Amino acid sequence: MLAERLAGSWAAAWKMEKKFHSRLARVERDGRKIILCQPQTFMNDSGQAIAALQRFYQLPAARLLIAVDDADLPLGQIRLRSEGSSGGHHGLESIEGQLAGREYPRQRLGIGRRAGDGRQITNYVLGRFAADERKTVEQVLARAQQQIDCWLSAGISQAMNQFNGTLDVPTSKGNQ
Repeated sequence: MLAERLAGSWAAAWKMEKKFHSRLARVERDGRKIILCQPQTFMNDSGQAIAALQRFYQLPAARLLIAVDDADLPLGQIRLRSEGSSGGHHGLESIEGQLAGREYPRQRLGIGRRAGDGRQITNYVLGRFAADERKTVEQVLARAQQQIDCWLSAGISQAMNQFNGTLDVPTSKGNQ
């Protein structure tokens, strides 16, 4: 959802690129070439797409920004880091394995968990947000986009300091 939002606001068109196992949208902003990437692999294999793109464009890992949903963060929380562990996120584990390290920026968008689901979250992650969550999701996406714009213009430290945290939102019945 975030990648779609960025592409729309930046007027970037998506194109399927099989050699990267991804949909890509290219745009130039403030004299910089930016590529949005939506891997079309399973999430657990997303490192394959990211590594192919990184190798082809010879990008240092610090110039990548991986945005993921994270069920271990409550809905409304945004956390940008310059590097770190996967925290059990299988997509990030795949990227770490393919890039041979953890030294790449990642933006985690909290989606929380439904009460009683435990570790079985596949249907929740792949499903739609509940009606009472949609306003919060829209606010999270807007803030995440602002954080990415800040990262591009002012760097990761400024983006973390200004935007990391939890939105002040009401708790949904479905989330812990």
